[in-house]
Amino acid sequence: MTKRTIIITGGAGFIGSHVVRLFVNKYPEYRIINLDKLTYAGNLANLKDIEDKPNYRFVKMDICDFEGVYQLMQEEHVDGIIHLAAESHVDRSIKDPFTFAQTNVMGTLSMLQAAKLYWESLTTPYVMQDVDRLPSSLAHVIPTEERGSVSMGKELGMTSTPCRFYHISTDEVYGALEMTHPQGIEPPFTTKASSGEHHLAYGEKFFTEDLKYQPHSPYSAAKASSDHFVRAFHDTYGMPTVVTNCSNNYGPYQFPEKLIPLFINNIRHRKPLPVYGKGENVRDWLFVEDHARAIDLIFHEGKVAETYNIGGFNEWKNIDIIHVLIKTVDRLLGRPEGADEDLITYVTDRAGHDMRYAIDSTKLQKELGWEPSLQFEEGIEKTVRWYLDNQEWMDNVTSGDYQKYYDDMYANR
Repeated sequence: MTKRTIIITGGAGFIGSHVVRLFVNKYPEYRIINLDKLTYAGNLANLKDIEDKPNYRFVKMDICDFEGVYQLMQEEHVDGIIHLAAESHVDRSIKDPFTFAQTNVMGTLSMLQAAKLYWESLTTPYVMQDVDRLPSSLAHVIPTEERGSVSMGKELGMTSTPCRFYHISTDEVYGALEMTHPQGIEPPFTTKASSGEHHLAYGEKFFTEDLKYQPHSPYSAAKASSDHFVRAFHDTYGMPTVVTNCSNNYGPYQFPEKLIPLFINNIRHRKPLPVYGKGENVRDWLFVEDHARAIDLIFHEGKVAETYNIGGFNEWKNIDIIHVLIKTVDRLLGRPEGADEDLITYVTDRAGHDMRYAIDSTKLQKELGWEPSLQFEEGIEKTVRWYLDNQEWMDNVTSGDYQKYYDDMYANR
């Protein structure tokens, strides 16, 4: 008997594929449905190792397809949604804000409304003999003595029912922090992700869950809007929601438009390393598998209607990250350490480039006991090795051949 049926949107993407893999392997009694449109950043080759698992299903679908999403929820008796699908690259959002608004805002609204209507249908009047019509995982949601006049807010939003809409967001919705200490100061807190040889903070303030939103790019504005819709669905309809805002992720399977995989590949092939401005912008970095572990924990144990920040207390200037990447790639390729420093090329800064992001994840640590498992140096070593050992994956992604994988694997299924 299936214990849970969960849709994970964007499950063929970078973070999503790690979450899908974790849930499929860790919860064989769950049915995991990977819903992904397979845009340029969605790659089913990321999930080759679990694609034939009996508790896994892939569905190619646009989250903006409300009718399709709603029908899927009805057919599969979905009682959980982990919503990662989003356009996420700031540079692309500057060139094409309409796509970001459509996917991140309207797509999220489509998922919310479909879940609302389906879950409400489970709390419409039932007579006692109709209990068999409920999916097994939800049969206990409506006590038989209360069938007839219950609300989703009462029975789904404020009890221990498994139904949950979990929305994954970004720290960029908070805007930017001032870099009041460009030389770095000792931080007020550490985690296992904090760098061993380089652990500094570049200001006294950090992003906390109670900060007002101040998005500065079309990407972060679209994500901020989607966050507001999620919270509005809880406040208005009693939707059992939770929101998390995470810092920069790195690790295997990241599309090489993002800094770390792009630069690893460029260093390997002796291509220029384009650095915005002076490379002084600061980000907090977290290994993607640690983010997936946090998502697992929050989905199961996080409080309804709460917001949790996820981060590593691991601030790095972009230029310092680049120096680490050069040294690591050179060493692993047998080149003299630092031999590729000459590849660094400073380019015009992008519009509205936020100076500093720094997440305070104390709430998540104190309430649910989560903290990262890998120190930054370990994570970078593991990440660089993966990309160097999986050049075929990188070649397919950069050439566009990865898009053929879906046709090869699923055309005749």
